[in-house]
Amino acid sequence: MKSINLPNALALSRVLAAPLMYMFLVNRDLFPNIHPTWLDYFAAFLFVLASITDFFDGYIAREFDQVTQLGKILDPLADKMLTLAGFLGLMMLGRADPWAIYLILTREFFITGLRVSAVGMGKEISASFLGKIKTIVQMIAIGFLIMNWPGGTLLLWLAVIITLYSGFEYIKEYMSVKD
Repeated sequence: MKSINLPNALALSRVLAAPLMYMFLVNRDLFPNIHPTWLDYFAAFLFVLASITDFFDGYIAREFDQVTQLGKILDPLADKMLTLAGFLGLMMLGRADPWAIYLILTREFFITGLRVSAVGMGKEISASFLGKIKTIVQMIAIGFLIMNWPGGTLLLWLAVIITLYSGFEYIKEYMSVKD
């Protein structure tokens, strides 16, 4: 099957890592003999490993001409699942402001809907440079918050600002491809 290639397998690994990371963050009672700090380390390790695959799946797909329709859907879906698991887990631990999470997730769902709508019209709205920066800042914020490092909350709100601004850029692009 041509669509099951290395980039798509890497994206799929993020889909699988997301619920496991989430479990380490919110189901701490499943691990009564493991100190919560170690569960943070496990969650952070999975998150960083999964985040690295985000870079490599895109790089390999473009450099080795392995871009597939499945990959165009799976890659952003995997990113959303990973960040969703991180943000919701952190919110449940009380490490992430619920308003910040609400704003980020609302934008993510809205823009995903716009991109799907564009595909339905035979148009494609690719990830913008700012959209990629948004993903990187969100991932760094999640990493800082999982590890409970200073500056995590500031990074989270920076991620909110970049996330919302990049959302407006996607809306402008959608309006131009719609016509």
